[in-house]
Amino acid sequence: MSKDKIYRPSAVLGAVLLIGVGAFFLYGNFHPAWDPWPLVARYWPVLLILLGLAKLWDYLWLRTHPDSTPSRGLSAGIIVLILAVVFIGIGLTRGRVSRRVNHESQSVERRGMEAVRARIEMNAGELRLSGGATKLLEADFDYAEAEGKPRVKYEASGGQGDLTIIQQENHFSGFNVGPTRNDWDLRLNNDVPLDLKLRMGAGRTDLRLKGLSLTRLDIKMGAGELEADLTGDWKHDLDATIQGGVGSATIRLPRDVGVRVNAVGGLGAINPGDLMKSGGAYVNEAYGKSATTLRLSVAGGIGEINLRQEK
Repeated sequence: MSKDKIYRPSAVLGAVLLIGVGAFFLYGNFHPAWDPWPLVARYWPVLLILLGLAKLWDYLWLRTHPDSTPSRGLSAGIIVLILAVVFIGIGLTRGRVSRRVNHESQSVERRGMEAVRARIEMNAGELRLSGGATKLLEADFDYAEAEGKPRVKYEASGGQGDLTIIQQENHFSGFNVGPTRNDWDLRLNNDVPLDLKLRMGAGRTDLRLKGLSLTRLDIKMGAGELEADLTGDWKHDLDATIQGGVGSATIRLPRDVGVRVNAVGGLGAINPGDLMKSGGAYVNEAYGKSATTLRLSVAGGIGEINLRQEK
């Protein structure tokens, strides 16, 4: 074969890739009950890997065959066109699913348990948590199908209850285009001693913990904004750990209950308000004098930590 008839391997791979993509969607056209986009949404990174391998193969071929005819192979235009079709298709499908918002109300009875451990995990969205529930839990969920259905589970034995609220993984959780809705409004019983563990991925968290019988609080944030209200009278001591990620955290504290805060700002700033520095921690005037004490360990990531006493 003459030199001007030598073609680079990427040209062949590009043709095979285009034929394969076309055949994939042609099959979908002849089988309307089968939707190809969820599969594409999950495995679209494979396309990037194949395109990258083709370009790498092309580079190695040129090094070993310097006299081969320059061939366009997988041109930038073809790559952009393929990726544009894939992303637009995923985006349109995802957007169509995301606009379908479901509303659910759920409640959980206490079942006579003396204490409860509660674990709440939310990938992304807006969480509002407060007290005042007649039952152990009264909850309202507004969520897009694309985010997955919230799951509430409660187990009770030996005087101890275990409450879990998590987000079920949606089978179609691929490329996300545009905002989706995921709002949780949770109300807990004020009288039940509660060990609360919260894990948030991204979004806004509004915790109105005043009046709850918290014995322990453990919060880990990913990215977003946290508002935690710990004001009011406390019947029990509280040990709390708050670990921030990227964003801001504002923690409102009581004035007449002793407070001690060990705070590390990370790459952000700590704004202690009118708390006093004492032995590497921040305390209020009631610390060491009140019958109950709130002990907080706060670690920030990238962002601000604001400590505010009630007026």
